Amino acid sequence: MDAPSAGYAFEYLIETLNDSSHKKFFNVPRLGGTKYDVLPYSIRVLLEAAVRNCDGFLMKKEDVMNILDWKTKQSNVEVPFFPARVLLQDFTGIPAMVDFAAMREAVKTLGGDPKKVHPACPTDLTVDHSLQIDFNKCAIQNAPNPGGGDLQKAGKLSPLRVQPKKLPCRGQTTCRGSCDSGELGRNSGKFSSQIENTPILCPFHLQPVPEPETVLKNQEVEFGRNRERLQFFKWSSRVFKNVAVIPPGTGMAHQVNLEYLSRVVFEEKDLLFPDSVVGTDSHITMVNGLGILGWGVGGIETEAVMLGLPVSLTLPEVVGCELTGSSNPFVTSIDVVLGITKHLRQVGVAGKFVEFFGSGVSQLSIVDRTTIANMCPEYGAILSFFPVDNVTLKHLEHTGFDKAKLESMEAYLKAVKLFRNEHDNSGEPEYSQVIQINLNSIVPSVSGPKRPQDRVALTDMKSDFQACLNEKVGFKGFQIAAEKQNDIVSIHYEGSEYKLAHGSVVIAAVISCTNNCNPSVMLAAGLLAKKAVEAGLQVKPYIRTSLSPGSGMVTHYLSSSGVLPYLSKLGFEIIGYGCSTCVGNTAPLSEAVLNAVKQGDLVTCGVLSGNKNFEGRLCDCVRANYLASPPLVVAYAIAGTVNIDFQTEPLGTDPTGKNIYLHDIWPSREEVHQIEEEHVVLSMFKALKEKIEMGNKRWNSLEAPDSVLFPWDLKSTYIRCPSFFDKLTKEPVALQPIANAHVLLHLGDSVTTDHISPAGSIARSSAAAKYLTNRGLTPREFNSYGARRGNDAVMTRGTFANIKLFNKFIGKPAPKTIHFPSGQTLDVFEAAELYQKEGIPLIILAGKKYGSGNSRDWAAKGPYLLGVKAVLAESYEKIHKDHLIGIGIAPLQFLPGESADSLGLSGRETFSLTFPEELSPGVKLNIKTSTGKVFSVIASFENDVEITLYKHGGLLNFVARKFS
Repeated sequence: MDAPSAGYAFEYLIETLNDSSHKKFFNVPRLGGTKYDVLPYSIRVLLEAAVRNCDGFLMKKEDVMNILDWKTKQSNVEVPFFPARVLLQDFTGIPAMVDFAAMREAVKTLGGDPKKVHPACPTDLTVDHSLQIDFNKCAIQNAPNPGGGDLQKAGKLSPLRVQPKKLPCRGQTTCRGSCDSGELGRNSGKFSSQIENTPILCPFHLQPVPEPETVLKNQEVEFGRNRERLQFFKWSSRVFKNVAVIPPGTGMAHQVNLEYLSRVVFEEKDLLFPDSVVGTDSHITMVNGLGILGWGVGGIETEAVMLGLPVSLTLPEVVGCELTGSSNPFVTSIDVVLGITKHLRQVGVAGKFVEFFGSGVSQLSIVDRTTIANMCPEYGAILSFFPVDNVTLKHLEHTGFDKAKLESMEAYLKAVKLFRNEHDNSGEPEYSQVIQINLNSIVPSVSGPKRPQDRVALTDMKSDFQACLNEKVGFKGFQIAAEKQNDIVSIHYEGSEYKLAHGSVVIAAVISCTNNCNPSVMLAAGLLAKKAVEAGLQVKPYIRTSLSPGSGMVTHYLSSSGVLPYLSKLGFEIIGYGCSTCVGNTAPLSEAVLNAVKQGDLVTCGVLSGNKNFEGRLCDCVRANYLASPPLVVAYAIAGTVNIDFQTEPLGTDPTGKNIYLHDIWPSREEVHQIEEEHVVLSMFKALKEKIEMGNKRWNSLEAPDSVLFPWDLKSTYIRCPSFFDKLTKEPVALQPIANAHVLLHLGDSVTTDHISPAGSIARSSAAAKYLTNRGLTPREFNSYGARRGNDAVMTRGTFANIKLFNKFIGKPAPKTIHFPSGQTLDVFEAAELYQKEGIPLIILAGKKYGSGNSRDWAAKGPYLLGVKAVLAESYEKIHKDHLIGIGIAPLQFLPGESADSLGLSGRETFSLTFPEELSPGVKLNIKTSTGKVFSVIASFENDVEITLYKHGGLLNFVARKFS
């Protein structure tokens, strides 16, 4: 059976968005009525994609009905899903794009038009996995010669140094002379480690400066080392429709996906439909926070989607996570994110969809939502979906979305009931399971006094500290005699008298290195400082205060939001960009404080927002150290002590003598979110958009061909035309018997894709190393299998090259096998090469769960190129079995209860079988061995699509013939 011509089975559902619009959409709610209304939002997105892509072959009406009947069919049926787009990073993207380039060659050979070969859906490829840290700020002065290999062959590269504009110092004591990139790189510690996609700023003048020399040096080496691959990517972006390449130095795949590539609603030829994405990055789920369905898959699944096939998944259970109540006023965004993550991990949501609803959802900013969704690997869910609501629309407005697009987006989402109205709970979906999280149960806490794992609820802080004074010396004890616990020591400092006691704060450090992913906590600290200053509160001058942002971007948004002067007023001045207080680099305390601590044997305290607080780490005279959120650090600095109950005791008094409590100056989450959207999100998105649209000098000047066919360089060891299409004919030939096949490998249970697929560094004694050495490369130039995924000769040689592979023929872990005609023990590739020269087909014998583990494209491609025609196993990991079919390898399965051992198979026999003309799912086949044994196996095809692909010799051949 061949695929029918494309056509909609549900065209009658197409409607115009409104009377004045030319935009159309599938009104899917008409299909299901009340059934649709109780579907989870994430399942509604699956259903819309099924309706829109229903062609009767790859997507059948039965599949659509199964999704509509989700309530009864969940966990019981497989359904196809056509995502709207694909996201690749360069390591996984290179083999996919090489296959498309090779397909153009094959189509031309068959007499077709190679210009017709394009990915079937929009494909974005981010080059973010190539950067290696060859230089840092210390090594830049004595940078080593980058060495030989491909970098030398690429020719001398221009350093492209930018002459910095000299900016006069305006009295900043910490700025030495002119504000230039060199001084900044030396004086500001980690200034070169800017947040991705943000303008590099002088921390004191807040003006853009040229990129630090370390960045330019690393980019120079990156472009030299990966020149061939980058030229190929640039060619791909020129000749293939639907392919966009995000060049090196722009940002990480998941961040670019979230901040630039996400559409929320697609518009294609005036047809509106929900945005959805699959990709080869584990952080794809971040976009769930924007109401976009997406998750990470393997390279071969993404390539299949690019070739026009759907992703197959078991119709999932959907766990509804109801957020109720209001969060404690002192709870920060990080408290909320970690609290929800912890709860989901305890409940157990592995392998399921999670969907959020309830009155508490609207309290979460988009940053909160994307952070929660990004934590999916922590609690095992496939995805964590936040339906689009008013918070989403406001966020999109702040990121620069066109107003007209936003209006049509809102109208469409409401028309198909994909818009969540927080004020209308009458139409809440039905879920497989509902768990409740009361945001009020998430309490603010600090950690200490000696270990980060010793958490203390903020409400218990005073009593806990007092208990620590009583306890014996240990992780939670200081053993201070009861009669001395109220001792007070007076000190004179800068002309005034102050009193120190147990619990007095002497160090307060706001550090953002562990809080960069969520700017809200730094903004909260700034807003709290503003309100404190306006209320007339101060920090005692003897307290060693400091502000150490993790990057110039933090300084930028603290300044642009107007809170930086207030932090400075309280003594929290920027001291630089690097690890300081948390690694013990605190300036010495004053003599007056040191003497008082010694005189009274006081347990004084340090409070910081870093991640380490071991005893004596900040200063050997400070025995109690607490980790707290940035706003709480400022609060404890104002209070001057940790021995305080913030609920009942004031921080201080205003000029009129009125008591000021923490709740009087603590910023609301709404205030923080508003500032975050206006001053952080907008600037980040604007900077990223400019960076992508402008590109960079090296990428823009990189020469690449624009020919219809890629001009393969026969000397290249990175990019090579693969041999998948070498024997391609215009029409598929009848299924050929497998006659007198030898067993390449006799394997046991639980052989993973890691055992099969090439990964990691290339061992010097391996077949891949011999291949590279014969082409003039030295071991230091081998690079990794990941970097050479565009060369099928390297990858084929790396298949089954894992040193932990246990082949029963060898009897010990080793990437070896026996070539039976000669009796030689050889590398797996060398044996397979001999078999192919002799014209002998190969099979693999395996036990249970063959192909388990992560999805890896070369775990199927590699065996195919080794000459493997079939795998005979007791059972398979389903995804890997699908991959075998997709590449043209027959998945055969022993009958239940049978195995190679039970049938007395040694693997040294030869095996023969014939396929019937009309192959059907699950048909039994007879295998005959050279010893005369005959036994039955199951041809493990599950549907007509799989059989069609196998008859064509795999997915690549099937698609190439469609283009011919």
